[in-house]
Amino acid sequence: MTSDPTGVPTCYRHPGREAHIRCQRCERPICPDCMTSASVGFQCPECLKEGSRSQRPLRTTYGGLRPSAPGFVTMVLIAINAAVWLLINVTGASTSRLVDWFALRSDGRCDADRGGFFPNASEGICSRIGGHWVPGVADGAVWQLLTSTFTHVAFLHLFFNCFSLYVLGPQLEHAFGRARFIALYLLSGLAGSALVYWTSDGPGDTLGASGAIFGLMAAVLVIVLRTRMQAQGLLLWVGLSFAYSFIVPNISWQGHLGGFIGGLLVSAAIVLAPRPRRSLVQWGGMGLVAAAIVVAVVARTIQLG
Repeated sequence: MTSDPTGVPTCYRHPGREAHIRCQRCERPICPDCMTSASVGFQCPECLKEGSRSQRPLRTTYGGLRPSAPGFVTMVLIAINAAVWLLINVTGASTSRLVDWFALRSDGRCDADRGGFFPNASEGICSRIGGHWVPGVADGAVWQLLTSTFTHVAFLHLFFNCFSLYVLGPQLEHAFGRARFIALYLLSGLAGSALVYWTSDGPGDTLGASGAIFGLMAAVLVIVLRTRMQAQGLLLWVGLSFAYSFIVPNISWQGHLGGFIGGLLVSAAIVLAPRPRRSLVQWGGMGLVAAAIVVAVVARTIQLG
């Protein structure tokens, strides 16, 4: 026991301070600055740290680490989309070179300086005839499969995608945990890009986070059906969203459908995984989805080559 010459107990960490409270676990005297309220009594800093190390981390319903602030990753994703949109619009909007590099296209094209493009011009010929080359995935610009999912030019396009992300994201973060939610978002977006890559012809651009958003919609649908909640409202929203995709011109239904399928597969791996070896099954299932996307992209590239 630590005490001063007068016999008054002092804090074991601050010998000059009187301490009339003992740690509930180790019974050492502690001063007010060293005590932390526990379920019964107070604990010292060392016992508090030891308890934190020995305590099992809290898990979400589907096995992920429970986020302290659900919605953080959602806001980061919204911020990335908004930042890319801002950069594009301050550098020329639809004529920005960032769109040339970030948007998804299957083949490269040779753009004319005064609008339009030179059909069938190769990269080597393009510079000689006064154009500038815009690469495609088949030319090696594989990053476009991902960057296109964060690329928007029109404000309304950005707004509706980010609003949907704001509505769906936090609840999926809370259910899956941050790591699984990030995997769901990215794999859904890549699955949408892969289907666009397989079905698109010509040098047209595809961009937007809609594929990832449709993947989040699919994940919510899987959870609702798994827990046997009322799904009529959600099914109506999904149906109207797909109807809009197929009816309105210049909408990438391929990206929406691919993202939805990717989201279904990823969320099924997360939600339906049995408790024994749950993490192994979940990440193994997501790995298979990622591998299927890679195989699809490689096969399409070989076909176009």
